[in-house]
Amino acid sequence: MTHDLPPKLQWIEDELQKLRESGLYTHIRTLESPQGAWLVVDGKKVLNFCSNNYLGLANHPRLVQAAKEAIEKYGVGPGAVRTIAGTMKLHVELEKRLAAFKGVEDAITFQSGFNANLGTIPALVGRGDVIFSDELNHASIIDGSRLSRAQIIRYEHCNAEDLEAKLKEHRHQYNHALVVTDGVFSMDGDIAPLDKIYEVTKNYDAILMVDDAHGEGVLGRGGRGIVDHFNLHGKVDIEVGTLSKAFGVVGGVVAGNAKIVEWLRQRGRPFLFSSAMTVPDTAACLAAVDLLEESTDLVDKLWENTRYFKGEMKNLGFDTGQSVTPITPIMLGEAKLAQEFSRRLFDEGVFAMAIGYPTVPKGKARIRVMISAAHEREDLDKGLEAFAKVGRSLGVIK
Repeated sequence: MTHDLPPKLQWIEDELQKLRESGLYTHIRTLESPQGAWLVVDGKKVLNFCSNNYLGLANHPRLVQAAKEAIEKYGVGPGAVRTIAGTMKLHVELEKRLAAFKGVEDAITFQSGFNANLGTIPALVGRGDVIFSDELNHASIIDGSRLSRAQIIRYEHCNAEDLEAKLKEHRHQYNHALVVTDGVFSMDGDIAPLDKIYEVTKNYDAILMVDDAHGEGVLGRGGRGIVDHFNLHGKVDIEVGTLSKAFGVVGGVVAGNAKIVEWLRQRGRPFLFSSAMTVPDTAACLAAVDLLEESTDLVDKLWENTRYFKGEMKNLGFDTGQSVTPITPIMLGEAKLAQEFSRRLFDEGVFAMAIGYPTVPKGKARIRVMISAAHEREDLDKGLEAFAKVGRSLGVIK
C-alpha cells in the first residue's frame, strides 16, 4: 500500500529517485539459510562472495552448541546495561580470554565494533584535543571522532610521512592527541603501515589506536591481528575490533592498556547506556576464541584460498586494486556498471554485491569479493568462471 507523501517529506522521495537514477540505490537481498560458502538468497542457491565470515564460524557447530547451552543455563538477554545488572559471568570470561588471546593487559566488550569506536574515541578526546585520522578510515571512526568534538585532521592514506608532517605542524596547539587508523581497510584490502605509524606517533605524545576489525582472525599468528603481525605488543595503546567478522558472531572489543579499559568502563557511553551483549552471542564468541587458540588451520586455509583466487583473477585481467588481504575488490569505476555486473553474477549463481558512493569515492565503484575458509577450491573455480563470463560480456576483460 502506498500513500501520498506530505509535502514536508517529499524531499526524501526526490533524493531516493536520484539514487535510483545514478545507480547508487541499494537493493537489499534477503538470506534464507545459514551463512556459509553457499547461501539461499531471495529463493535462489548462490555462491557466497559477500560475507565477512572469514573463517566460516558463523554457523560452526561448536559455536551453535555453545550458544544453545548458554541459553539453557542463563536465558537469552542480559536485561540491563553492564554497569547496573547486565554484567554476566560470561562477559567477564570473554574479556579475560580476548585479552589473553591478543596479548594485552585488559579488554572490554561492546555491542558492536561500530559501538566500540563510538564509545572509545569520545572517552579519550574532546574539545581542545586533536585527532589525526587516516583519510580512508571507517565510518565508525569518523562518527566517533565527530561525536568527540575534538579537532579532526586527516592525513594521506597509509602515509606515515604525511602523518608526521601533520603532527609536527599541529600537535603543539592541542591538549591531548589521538592517532587512529584502520588496520585492514575494508574496501581496498590494504594494510596500514602500523610499524611506521608507531615510530612517528611515539615522538609526539599521542595515543595510538588501531581499528583491527578486518585483521582479527586474519593477520598475525593464528589470527591475533595487526599488532601481532607487526610485533608491536605493548606499543599500541588501543586495539578496537569486532566479533562479527572472523569470529562469526556479533559484538565489539577494545583491548590494550589496562587504565584505558578501566576508563572506558566508567565513560564509554554505549557500555553505560545500552544493554550488554546477549548470552548466546557471548558464549558463541568464547567458543570462537577456543577454536582460534587450538589451531591455525582455518586461518591457513583462508590465506591459501586468498592466494589462489587473487592470482587467478589477475590472470583473467581483472584489476584487484591494492589489496594484500582476503578482501578482493574488483575495480570497475562507475556505479551503474558495478550494479549491472553484480546482477549478472547473481544470474550466474554468484552473490557478490556492488559497492559505490558513499561507501567508496565516486568513480571507484567495485565488486568486493570476500574470501573465506568456508570456500573449497571448486567453489572458487565456480566464482572465477562466472566472473570471466560476465567480465567478457560487459567488456571489462578480453
